[in-house]
Amino acid sequence: MRSLKIMVVGAGQMGRGIAHVCAMAGFPVILYDLEQAVVSTGKQLIQDQLGKQVEKGKLAKQEMMEICKRITTTTKLEQVQTVDFVIEAVVEKIKVKKDVFYQLDKLAPPYTILATNTSSCSITEIAAVTNRPENVIGMHFMNPVPVMKLVEIIRGLATSDNVFEQTKSLAEALNKTPVEVNDYPGFASNRILMPMINEAIYTVYEGVATKDAVDEVMKLGMNHPMGPLRLADFIGLDTCLYIMETLHNGLGDDKYRPCPLLKNYVKAGWLGKKTGRGFYQYE
Repeated sequence: MRSLKIMVVGAGQMGRGIAHVCAMAGFPVILYDLEQAVVSTGKQLIQDQLGKQVEKGKLAKQEMMEICKRITTTTKLEQVQTVDFVIEAVVEKIKVKKDVFYQLDKLAPPYTILATNTSSCSITEIAAVTNRPENVIGMHFMNPVPVMKLVEIIRGLATSDNVFEQTKSLAEALNKTPVEVNDYPGFASNRILMPMINEAIYTVYEGVATKDAVDEVMKLGMNHPMGPLRLADFIGLDTCLYIMETLHNGLGDDKYRPCPLLKNYVKAGWLGKKTGRGFYQYE
């Protein structure tokens, strides 16, 4: 398993987190994005995170250097020709993911497994644009990737048992806990989490309580480490809206109808921590 070579497609927050844990587990990783500045920044942020571990005495400096050496960066998708396993972590939009998988299928060797780190998109639909649907699988990491243990492993309709077992073994090698989930809108995690966040937004929208009160109730009363509105800001309100729309369209039940306040915030560009403003304001 340690000889496996991995490509991570997308050097944003999730992609660099996945590259981070792959390199820490001993795997050589190619981190890809469209622009050199993006992948260079991605690698630098990984190095900065590892540096903090060194400062805290949790990681030796030599080990940090070895981890960083395992990560190479590229803007050439053709380098997928050299890898055994791909983990895609681009924006959470089905059309974008399908375009990426169409290209990966054309370039990657026939044996290469193509995994998507989607939080809501259909694995079966993504796999359908390839000539290897049996080799396509969902691998949904939680944010922040270096900290969170869970990985949802989602089979598409055609995903083979062998590919599932290899993906599960990889998750375990990354020191994660894989949980098998079937390919339905929102999978398990977001089918439960997002309606809770959406209801918290409705609670503010309808004047039941302020945002601070809602978050305090869930932290102090339900022992959540973070309130749902603060969590929504960290996830990204645009991502929350997209997942709610996926649930609403895919399941056809009005209990998944996105709150109008959530829609308004996204229209205003108040997407949460990444834009400096969501339900809370950030520097």
